[in-house]
Amino acid sequence: MQPSKSAHAKPHAFWPLYVGAMGVVFGDIGTSPLYTLRECLLVAGGATQANILGVLSLLCWSLMLVVTVKYTAIILKADNRGEGGILALTALAYDQFASPSFQKLVLLVGLLGAALFYGDALITPAISVLSAVEGLKVVNPGLEHWVQPLSLVVLFMLFGAQAKGTGQMGAWFGPVMLAWFGVLAVFGVAGIAGNPTILTALNPLHAVSFIWHNPWLAMLTMGAVILAVTGAEALYADLGHYGRKPIQWAWLTCAGPCLLINYFGQGALLLNTPDALSNPFYLLVPSALLWPTVALATAATVIASQAVISGAFSLTNQAIQLGYLPRMVVRHTSQHHAGQIYLPHVNWLLLLGVVVLVLTFGTSSALAGAYGIAVAGTMLTTSLLGAVVLRRRNGWPVAGVILFAAVFVPLNAVFLLANLPKVPEGGWLPLALGLGLWWLMRTWIKGRKASQAMLHAHSPLLESFLKKLDATLPHITRTAVFMTGDINHVPPALMYNLTHNGVWHTQVIIMKISLTRVPRCPTAEKIRVQHFPHGVSTVQATYGFMEQLNIPHLLTQLPQHGLEIRHPEHLSYFLSTHTYVPSAHKALNGWEERAFLLMDKLAVNAVTFFHLPRKQVIELGNHIEI
Repeated sequence: MQPSKSAHAKPHAFWPLYVGAMGVVFGDIGTSPLYTLRECLLVAGGATQANILGVLSLLCWSLMLVVTVKYTAIILKADNRGEGGILALTALAYDQFASPSFQKLVLLVGLLGAALFYGDALITPAISVLSAVEGLKVVNPGLEHWVQPLSLVVLFMLFGAQAKGTGQMGAWFGPVMLAWFGVLAVFGVAGIAGNPTILTALNPLHAVSFIWHNPWLAMLTMGAVILAVTGAEALYADLGHYGRKPIQWAWLTCAGPCLLINYFGQGALLLNTPDALSNPFYLLVPSALLWPTVALATAATVIASQAVISGAFSLTNQAIQLGYLPRMVVRHTSQHHAGQIYLPHVNWLLLLGVVVLVLTFGTSSALAGAYGIAVAGTMLTTSLLGAVVLRRRNGWPVAGVILFAAVFVPLNAVFLLANLPKVPEGGWLPLALGLGLWWLMRTWIKGRKASQAMLHAHSPLLESFLKKLDATLPHITRTAVFMTGDINHVPPALMYNLTHNGVWHTQVIIMKISLTRVPRCPTAEKIRVQHFPHGVSTVQATYGFMEQLNIPHLLTQLPQHGLEIRHPEHLSYFLSTHTYVPSAHKALNGWEERAFLLMDKLAVNAVTFFHLPRKQVIELGNHIEI
């Protein structure tokens, strides 16, 4: 296994990574105290002493088990050559099985988890920004009507800035979040000092007692408790950016303790003043510091939202590279960090969805009903796939894997079941979105397989074709690069060019781009060149799903592999463009066919995706029946 560079960062690089992780990795989970305890107690039936101690104990031990044990101690070790995230884990689990049936099952689970992540990416900016700006109501109740408009302004500014990249803003994220966690701790300590008996909630027996006396109510409350661990997936998703140790230390020494201290501070305030349940976070803040706290909270929620938006960009890019989604425009916003990308279509679709959520739900409390179900689904898929990887790749003993699964699969299932009653209240939204995206990804994969099978059946084998090739054909002293999906067969564009133009290039390069299920392909394994008669060479270039494809740059590396470009000034790229049409022998049903054809029309063409120079591209089209 090849770890990421950041996983083995030098000692002097540890602290910048530590601070960076504070800003990006813990932005989402770090803003949860704005609304979580309030929502939990509202579901539990009010701020009675038994409820406060029981709910706080549930919160505390959920954070301990889910974030500290599951993610920080275990899942971070289930990395795909240093990279994390649900699709990286899916690719890793997929390769652990030879059986197509098990591979299909893994892919189904992984794609569902990835699709549900988009539900989280949609709701997090809306609920986070709304909850921060709602501090205005505490400052002055007369400002309540400004909450929605100001939230929308903040969100428009956030999504509008995405095209510029996160490089400049990123330098501020870490220090701002460090300040935020410091504020959480200071106000939390002040609250605890007002009633130290709240610390008895550290005893898990309070959680057990709450569950024992109110089993159904406790089940419903777990649907709100999950709000405390939303964002835990970011610890795993951003593994490749910051490395295991900086993330672990940032959680154990700063983020985790500060969150717990603030939750306990809010609990102490509620023991003394149950009426503070309307907004225990802001009512914990001294009145003189309300305005700066609202400003800092808004900045923190913007950072939390940025982390989720960036995660959606990265997840979409991985899905495109793995062939799970059609090609989209991917713009790099940094010359130094490959992971800093911008996908305009994803960005504006997210903004549209977030605006609809803010206008429809209006408050963070109303949105809390829609939040959680997507997170719970993603966490459950991570536990299932993680168990596979820990056993088959990491070599865990059977007893260890059974213990892991016995603790976290039921716990995540409880979170999911506890959120099902929220479906009528808004939980249907992320669920429908996730299922819809899963169906689209599945349809795209199915349609692509059908089209590739059709092309394979109608393309002759390359070696037999070259043996029969007429050597007396007119030659032109140019180099032609033919892109193909099957290196062993003649590319359709080559056949069309030969049939209609009747000429042969003196140098023919047949190139296939292969994408592996690892993040980055080692340099020694990236390029394979094979030479054939009639000036034909095949090039198979292999990329990982985190790498970017650039064909002109790839051509400059071919001389190192024994292939000189003879006429670079007269080089042409030939592409086979496919128009999909319905077939009597349907590989897709009616709805799948319509969705596949629409996605194909909306997909970015190969010229843009492979960064080909447009003036040197010749596209030859054909029809494929699906």
